[in-house]
Amino acid sequence: MPVFLPSRRHLLKTFGAAAATALSLPALGKERAGIAQEPYLDYPFQLGVASGDPWPDGFVIWTRVAPRPLEPGFGMPKVPVEVSWDVAADESFKTIVAQGTKAAFPELGHAVHVELSGLEPGRDYFYRFTAGGYRSPRGRARTAPAAGAPTDRVRFGVAGCQDYEQGLYTAYRHLSREPLDFVFHYGDYIYEGWANKATYLSRYTNQEEAKPRRLLLPESISLDDYRLRYGHYKSDPDLQAAHAAAPWVTVWDDHEVDNNWVGDLDSRDTPPEVFLLRRVAAAQAYYEHMPLRRSSWPLGSAIQLYRRLSFGDMLDLHVLDTRQYRDEQPCGDDFKAGCADRMRASAQVLGQKQEAWLLDGLAASKARWNGLAQQIMVMTLARTPDAEPLRNMDSWEGYADARRRLVKGVEERKRRNVVVLTGDEHQGYAGEIRRDDRDPTSAPVMTEFVATSISSGGDGGEQRPLTPALLQKNPHVKLINDQRGYLVCDLSRDRWEAEFKVLDQVSRPGGTLSTRAKFAVEPDRPGLNGA
Repeated sequence: MPVFLPSRRHLLKTFGAAAATALSLPALGKERAGIAQEPYLDYPFQLGVASGDPWPDGFVIWTRVAPRPLEPGFGMPKVPVEVSWDVAADESFKTIVAQGTKAAFPELGHAVHVELSGLEPGRDYFYRFTAGGYRSPRGRARTAPAAGAPTDRVRFGVAGCQDYEQGLYTAYRHLSREPLDFVFHYGDYIYEGWANKATYLSRYTNQEEAKPRRLLLPESISLDDYRLRYGHYKSDPDLQAAHAAAPWVTVWDDHEVDNNWVGDLDSRDTPPEVFLLRRVAAAQAYYEHMPLRRSSWPLGSAIQLYRRLSFGDMLDLHVLDTRQYRDEQPCGDDFKAGCADRMRASAQVLGQKQEAWLLDGLAASKARWNGLAQQIMVMTLARTPDAEPLRNMDSWEGYADARRRLVKGVEERKRRNVVVLTGDEHQGYAGEIRRDDRDPTSAPVMTEFVATSISSGGDGGEQRPLTPALLQKNPHVKLINDQRGYLVCDLSRDRWEAEFKVLDQVSRPGGTLSTRAKFAVEPDRPGLNGA
């Protein structure tokens, strides 16, 4: 299998002149005791760079040393290696504000996470890594505004669901050109399964469509399985460009582990104690490849992913994990007309601890806007126009009591400026979360924007055949779109504006980006307005 080794022309095109100088840098200084200074035969930064979790005084910068990320062993010895890093106040790195070295350990896949602090709030910084005489591409990160500081604007992207085989990552190339403070990635960064067919079933055409590219990897079970899959995904230059352009706030959904897993249960009735071994591998691999803080260090199968980030007095972003603490899906999972189990009391989506953390955080928030950054749809949604329509048992709708507690909790805390950010659906939705899930005409409590997929589902199109009937059946839903793309949220003091950016195709290079729709939410008025 060929190794992705970037040429000077490729580096110039993708990352600019800083990356193209990598092959001509001098070697690092003296070797430190116990840390190797590797004479890499291939470029060691094949997987690019990333930053994440911006705070007012810093952020995380990330890379992984992997000269041959698509081969067993990844081209690395099983010893620690030294990696140097620089953070600058300018793109040319004339003003270095922080620098240091970090050991990249084989036990962590030679991944490097550096948590920066002591930086100025609300401004851009630039970073890079050096190892064995090679220099990484340059990345841009931005600190959050100071806590509670008056903030006029926050602008961020929402993206996820990026099946490597079902489409190209053209949307990420466009996302990398957006002026953003950060990107929220809601999950399904990888797809773990073994798909040995050259086609996939398109939900848009209901026909088998040719896959634009193939992985030919067995299902990910072990740590090295997951590492190899991340290596393929993160070798994509468009994904690398999006990571290098802005800090990301990441959380997983199901495919980082196994399709539709919840808690200690997978989709194939594997004994829980056996499935937890797989979760151990998946949690470590996820941490290794995301720009996460040390607070998310995996402990066995557990990884702390729910957390809160604040952006001045404009936005409190509550990042949720709807997989790790959830009860089993009712009615046998899948799309069903419903069953008594859907109504069971005390059903958990977030788990008691996370649910209390969220509601307490909403009560204490003084921000203009509160965002719930999560994975599965909160809106009720009749999926067919029948009198007894199908509903998604893997969404909040499958957990009626948990959904009721969430909506009631927001109301009781008098939080009227709450916007839910969701993925998972492989379609774009804009709609309102109503007080009574049995009455979609009841008063709105929150607004929900569901970002479509980056590539999962292939090209798609404007609407699936049932969409007009579903819009009529679900009056609280204002948009259903089946194209690929991402969401851009632009926040000011008097409106939350959401722009649905879509591509005409992802099966071939050169997809054209357009704005499919814009919606706005006004302060203290839950619900949607045209923008």
